[in-house]
Amino acid sequence: MIGRKEEIKKISSLLKSKRSEFLAVTGRRRVGKTFLIDTLLSDYYCFSMTGIQNGNTATQLINFGIKLSEYSNNEISDQLQNWQSAFVKLKTYLKTLSKKKKQVIFIDELPWVYTVRSGFIQMMAHLWNDYLSKEKHFILVICGSATSWITKKILNDPGGLHNRVTEIIHLHPFSLSETNAFLKSKGLRLSSQEIAKIYMTLGGIPFYLENIKKGESFATSIERICFSPNGLLRNEYNNLYQALFNNATVHQAIVAALAEAPYGLTNQEILKKIKLPSSGSYTRALEELIISDFVIESASFNKKKRGIFYRLIDEYSIFYHRFIKRNKKYTSGIWQQLSSSQSYKIWSGYAFESLCHKHLNEIKRALGIASVYTEISTLRVGNSADTDGFQIDLIIDRKDDSINLCEIKFHNSKFTINKNYYHQLLAKRDLFQEYTGTQKQLFLTFISNHGLKENTYVREIIDVRVSLDDLLDS
Repeated sequence: MIGRKEEIKKISSLLKSKRSEFLAVTGRRRVGKTFLIDTLLSDYYCFSMTGIQNGNTATQLINFGIKLSEYSNNEISDQLQNWQSAFVKLKTYLKTLSKKKKQVIFIDELPWVYTVRSGFIQMMAHLWNDYLSKEKHFILVICGSATSWITKKILNDPGGLHNRVTEIIHLHPFSLSETNAFLKSKGLRLSSQEIAKIYMTLGGIPFYLENIKKGESFATSIERICFSPNGLLRNEYNNLYQALFNNATVHQAIVAALAEAPYGLTNQEILKKIKLPSSGSYTRALEELIISDFVIESASFNKKKRGIFYRLIDEYSIFYHRFIKRNKKYTSGIWQQLSSSQSYKIWSGYAFESLCHKHLNEIKRALGIASVYTEISTLRVGNSADTDGFQIDLIIDRKDDSINLCEIKFHNSKFTINKNYYHQLLAKRDLFQEYTGTQKQLFLTFISNHGLKENTYVREIIDVRVSLDDLLDS
């Protein structure tokens, strides 16, 4: 298995536990939750079922009964009328099992099993409280892509499940180095530049990466997967959000607005773009997008509240709005054409910047400050009557009285700092110091995919460099 070291440790610990355990596994759709659980726990399954999307209560009960018959080797003689009778039959079966090893009860896509006023949550809570928790040999595992639903209905449940979950795993997409390792495990030998481009487009989503084929270039793969009529991700966007959120219209409106704003938007700016008043449905949708790893909340330098803005960080969603949505009519070679456009160059710059923000630990390691406490921010200052505006892509404010002002560049070759750019960097550093009034040591830091072309300007202005290979280091 690629990566997932901490998750493996947690599950191994549950298997060694001297009590029954209740594990909740959350994470974005297609991130590999079921694969993780199946790989590590399938040998211990005593019952496993997967919810049926958009199924009503009767459909879910029939599915439950079929799976219980398969595991217990006893035909369910009568149709289950409700969840109380279903869990009574499950409990009866569980009592027949050996207590000498862990017995895993796995309910996948739990939010799909739940239907309003069906009593499912109450009966599952009753099974845990009345029976499973009093034994020592069970692991109840629940899983679902609707992270916000599980957080609200299970983790923050004020009723019978309050504080009952004993372990939580939130599965994140692969890092850049894990993506590299995953593709290598499939026999692909790609350059660091190709790996970065794939990550900038698809993110570290195993299900998406699984479809990169051996012998294909980045351009060929992306055209086949994202643009061809039968491409896996051509129509993934609507399925993705509809599967994760109830009434996903507001969620998708927020995502569409943020996809056009790579530096993020404030609450008021989002509301203005989507033409909605501030409301409970908007607040819930934004919170759910944050919990589900699609959007992050960021702050401007030295502004804890007033400088809050929101950025879309899901690579596929950004790519969809920038390219796939606008090019539904397929012609052979469309991606090769798009990837030579100015729009592609602009997107790749923003996408690489987002990649860097996701790999701050690797950047800190490359800077030799892995153990130093830091606060991360950006800063954008508009022009005024008195001063020029400026922006800092990434600010690493360190506890050791230093600040790294990071310039991030994605270029098709080594980047050249010429005289004009040299003076821009000098001015930017001086403007930052004047605007913030900081007395900390400022280090101009250059992060790039191909590195810098050596010259006098580089030696004079750049204090430290970080390369793509540094980000690929695990």
